[in-house]
Amino acid sequence: MIRRIAAASALVATLVSAPALADTSGSIKLSGTVSLTCTVAVTDAGAQLNILSGSSNVAVGSVVENCNDGAGYTITVASANGGSLKSSATGAQPVTYTTSYDGTNGSGNSFAVTRSGAQFNKTAAVSVTVPANAQAIAGSYSDTLTITIAGK
Repeated sequence: MIRRIAAASALVATLVSAPALADTSGSIKLSGTVSLTCTVAVTDAGAQLNILSGSSNVAVGSVVENCNDGAGYTITVASANGGSLKSSATGAQPVTYTTSYDGTNGSGNSFAVTRSGAQFNKTAAVSVTVPANAQAIAGSYSDTLTITIAGK
């Protein structure tokens, strides 16, 4: 009886410690994530506009666009003064102008340019046209354009 118990114990020990059978193949799941990144690098050309004689399509800056949204993205060009050059000089009236961004014209508070896919290091020209105003009051006139990028 003692021998049977010892033999049974040895059999159980052998079954418990026996290695598992290995499969002939296996798989490892790989995954990764790319975050949405859209940026603009704006360069101000420091251009001077001629208000008295007018200025036509003067290059005022350039923008380098980068956006990895496969659906595309939107560039918004916004004017701080609603599309007008303003002066603090007594009697000065705002001088309206037209902006061109990469060939798309806009005026007023803001306008948008839509890209249909991702782009990297896309350079866009920014230019301004000011109609002649021979009766403009003396003074400094200015406005600020803000260029914004957003993925779709």
